[in-house]
Amino acid sequence: MALIERPLVHPDRKTSRIRPLKAWRHFRKLVADKEDTAQVFHIIESLKGKRSHRQAWDFIASEEGQRFLADETDIPAMLDDHSRWADCGPETVAAHYIAFMKREGLSAAGLVAESHKFLPPEKRYDDLTEWYFSRLRDTHDLFHVLTGYGRDALGEAALLGFSYEQNHNRGILFIAYAGAREIKKSTGTAAPLFDAIREGRELGRKAAKLAHMDVASVMREEISEARRRLNVGKPETYFRCLEIMRSEGLTEEDYMPPQAQAA
Repeated sequence: MALIERPLVHPDRKTSRIRPLKAWRHFRKLVADKEDTAQVFHIIESLKGKRSHRQAWDFIASEEGQRFLADETDIPAMLDDHSRWADCGPETVAAHYIAFMKREGLSAAGLVAESHKFLPPEKRYDDLTEWYFSRLRDTHDLFHVLTGYGRDALGEAALLGFSYEQNHNRGILFIAYAGAREIKKSTGTAAPLFDAIREGRELGRKAAKLAHMDVASVMREEISEARRRLNVGKPETYFRCLEIMRSEGLTEEDYMPPQAQAA
């Protein structure tokens, strides 16, 4: 079945109800075992709610959403095909993305595999709603590159604040603030961590919907132009927090724990 022929909502799909206690239990499991990355997806699913679904359906019905559906582009495969972007200049989004992924030892396919630890493909609904939520996942590392947030724990938390204002999933916001709380608790830093989360939210509100972008076209843009066109501001408070933590003698190990990869 062609992608565009799939139903908008599978008949067995039920809009998630908000389950905060379940989310908190999964967060405690993540804190206890920071390598247990599947807990992140449990938290997101526990707090997804109806607003995220409505946004998905609105985008799918839009002219742009219909065009992307007709193209049937496999975003992870496209992003991981680094040879496709070999002719892009050094200041393009593609060049910055490839450098970021190589530096961090990441791949788009790897993030897909992490999500499948939570829910394998055979248990996912074969509908367009699932296609949209996969798109949110598949563009996550492009969010990093376009916003400038690093993969340190605060960078991930602040980016999740940004992402919440883009997709309105309460699970994302929960992880953002809970993550900042854990950094504060473990390091005792004087850095304004929660201000960095609030800044991320403000930047996310002002920016265009990054998960709705034409990924193939954006990759070939100069990164400064892409940020200007998409109205992505610079996270000044986040960078100031990193400077404060370094001045306090905190090392990367103190504020770059393994769970950064989970987000």
